[in-house]
Formats: sequence, C-alpha cells, structure tokens
Amino acid sequence: MVSPHFPPDSSAATHRLRLLAPHLLEFGWRPTIVTVDPRYYEGRLEPALLATVPDSVQVVRVRAWSANWTRRLRFGDLGLRAYSGLWRTCRELVRCERFDCFFVTIFPSYPALLGPMVKRVGRMPFVLDYQDPWVGSWGSSTGPGSGGKPDLKSRLSRAVAARLEPIAVRAADAITSVSAGTYEALRGRIPEARSKPCVPLPMGGEPLDFDLIRSRPPGNSVFDSHDGKFHLSYVGTLLPNGIETLRSLLKALALLKVREPLMFSTLRVHFVGTSNQSVGRMEERVLPEARALGVAEVIDEIPARVDYFDALDVLVRSDAVLLLGSSERHYTASKLYPAILSRRPLVAMYHNESSVVAILGRAARPPSVRLITYDDSNRAESRVEAVYAELRSMLDAPIYDPADVRQSVLEEYSARSIAGRLASLFDDLCATQ
Repeated sequence: MVSPHFPPDSSAATHRLRLLAPHLLEFGWRPTIVTVDPRYYEGRLEPALLATVPDSVQVVRVRAWSANWTRRLRFGDLGLRAYSGLWRTCRELVRCERFDCFFVTIFPSYPALLGPMVKRVGRMPFVLDYQDPWVGSWGSSTGPGSGGKPDLKSRLSRAVAARLEPIAVRAADAITSVSAGTYEALRGRIPEARSKPCVPLPMGGEPLDFDLIRSRPPGNSVFDSHDGKFHLSYVGTLLPNGIETLRSLLKALALLKVREPLMFSTLRVHFVGTSNQSVGRMEERVLPEARALGVAEVIDEIPARVDYFDALDVLVRSDAVLLLGSSERHYTASKLYPAILSRRPLVAMYHNESSVVAILGRAARPPSVRLITYDDSNRAESRVEAVYAELRSMLDAPIYDPADVRQSVLEEYSARSIAGRLASLFDDLCATQ
C-alpha cells in the first residue's frame, strides 16, 4: 500500500491508510505501507499519530528529494519528490517477497503511475484509490490566482494530469474512492474506467481517537470554553468552491445581528485550519468575507492547519460543530465522521447531491443534527433564511441527544467497517487471478 503521507505527517492525506491499515489484519490481509521518511515532509510532524499505528502494520520508509532545492525549480509536490524512491522500494519488495495486491492512494497523484509498473513486476492486481479527483476543478475554474481563479501553473498541472490519469486508470483492476460521485466523474472522463469494479470507501472515523481525546485534560488553544460565549467551530480546509456556501452562513449571521443582537453578541464562530497549510505564507479566507458583510466581530480564523488531535479537541470542547460543503456535487467531507463522533450539536450545509446529505439523512436527525441543502438551481446563497432559522433555533436550544444518532448506521462508516469492504474487494480480485 503506497501513501507518501503517513504518520507522523499531520496532513489530511496521512489518515487514509492510518485509518484503514490497522483493521485489515482482522479481515485476513497483512498490510505493508510504503511511505516517505519523515525527514522529507515539509509540514509539521505530529508524533502522537504514531501511537495509532499498531506493530502489526509493516511500514517501509523511503527517501525523497529535498524540497529545499526542488522549490528552486518551482515544484514541491511530495509525489514527485519521492517518486524514484517509492518505485525502487516497491520494485525490490515485490522481487523479494510475494504480495497479493498493490494499492495506491492519491493525493499526491503522481505515485498512481507506479501501478502499471509494479503490477507488471509483481504480477498482481492493482487498486487505485481516490481521496480527491485527479482532474477536477483545480486549473479549470479554481486555482491559486487572484480571487481563487486558475493561473498558468495550475492550468499546466491540470493539462499534465489529464494526460497521465488514463495511464494509471487503464492499468487498474479496480477503483476505490471516498464517494460514488468521484468515480462516476472519472467514468465520464475515461471510458475504460466504466468496465472496472468501482467501490465507494468513505474516509470513515475511528472512535478510539475520541477515547484518547476525552482522556486528556480539558481545554484547547483556540478558545476558552468557560467564557460564557457560545462556541461554534468549523475545523478543516475552506476550498475556493466553498466560498459561496460560506457567504450564505455569513449573511445568515448578518441577519442574526440585526434581528437578535443579544444572541449574536454571545456567539463566536471559529474557523480552524482553513488554508490546509502548516508552514509558509497563509492567507485568511473567512475574515475578508466576514468584514465585507459586517460580522467579523464574532469570527475567529486560524488559517494554519493544527495537529489532528488538537483539531479533535476543538470539536469535543465546542458548543456546536459547523460543516460547510462546496458547489461541487461530488464533494464529500473527511471531517464528517469526526464531527458526528464529537457528540456535539451539528449544523451542516451541503449540495443536495453530496454523499454527506445521504449519509446524514440515514445516520442522524434533528435537533441534534441540522442539515440545510441546496442544488444547482437553488444555490447556496438562496438558502440564507434557512441557515438563519437553523442557527437561531440551535442557539436557543443547543441539543445533542444520542438517540438522534443511529449507531448501527454510523458503524457502517467506521474505519473498521470500511477496511472490511476494502478487504472484500481484495478477496474478489485475487479470486479472479
């Protein structure tokens, strides 16, 4: 199983295999993780994550080119920097030992191209896993340019991705992805994908992570939970395609300020880790919008990504949790399951075709979980009054009742359950070899 990001790396991509690999042994599969030596990560390390990886998971570390000099060549992508090291190590492993399956998760995306080569050397099925689309809106409608628009580099990156993705997809024996929408879009781009088994594997959640958090001394570095304020927290990246949804929330807050000024004054809305970066220059994404709409006094934004366990701590200490979706239909949130497992009242706003809507519809109900949806005709900013109504109701009576959450449904999205689905796919592929 190849994932350049793995503990103690603290980036979002590290959690795909961190969550899946420990449970595979229970289903008859012994994973070997090929990843990058921590010396070559650019982001902050979180050593506490290592404790969540049991000794039964074999981890092989590889070298990568130093970002200190690749940045001079205008690239820092870990998948590119580690590509040669990943290839050499995978090749030697399959030459020295028999493996039954080869699994690559993206992002970063370039290691997907290892699939055809390792499959050929090891003579085993290859599974390509999508945490995000390889070819999506980045470089087309969104990018790092002014106002979240594409620039030349993002357009070139997308053009290269469009050429390379079919090579990996054609070699894959199966496709897995965090949502069905992700692989359906892939089938639309690459006809060869339509004939391959495709299995949705949501990110899922690990209840043991929350047991660890709740055993820690109370408190966090983001807010004082005893200051008499109502703390509503959003933890995670705010993508360019999510700005319209954000504006809907902020406009609802502006209504609250006018109609219920006392209630508004007691509220604090925290946005933590909005840039998805832990080092380097990070721009605020929420506060400029909040200032323009006149509600900045209740907004607190920390653009820098915080450590995983610190992020969970913010969730469990909040009075309520906020989830905001994107204008993209396929969008699914890796933060959905931690938000539910935090056992806090939840307000969520998503496109009606997002998998989050279907999952929340099955797993939870009001008033513990309040869901506002929109679609292509009734866009997010048309739902301001609905957002206002749900916010006001929640602030008036912030209720979390365990009976509102269907534990049997939630178990379907646990890391253990999702690992079981992946193991079944491995079983099926090996049975046909």
